[in-house]
Amino acid sequence: MTQVQEHLEGPPLIKPSSTDHPLYDSVVAACRSVYDPEIPVNIYDLGLVYTISINADSEVEITMTLTAPGCPVAGEMPGWVASAVEPINGVKQVDVALTWDPPWGMDMMSDEARLELGFM
Repeated sequence: MTQVQEHLEGPPLIKPSSTDHPLYDSVVAACRSVYDPEIPVNIYDLGLVYTISINADSEVEITMTLTAPGCPVAGEMPGWVASAVEPINGVKQVDVALTWDPPWGMDMMSDEARLELGFM
């Protein structure tokens, strides 16, 4: 007798970004200007920015993580990101939230980041 187990997918761990919003590329560029002080790669290419959500009123919500919960800049990094995004023409408000779920892993880095760090 063969048992078939159903696999039910849950909600995605990372909410999709507002890639179709006209401000999206500018927000990504601003995130790329912020670097983890211990790693010579920007936070976007490191995969630390999980979601960039921009609503119709041009209010930006960024959900991000850090390489480790004990990161020495945990309290400062969200402010750095907000400071980079706020000056963008058209952005009304920026909220940056830290999450640890899902935890960051090296597989979240872009190919550029892996190359820069010698993993490729």
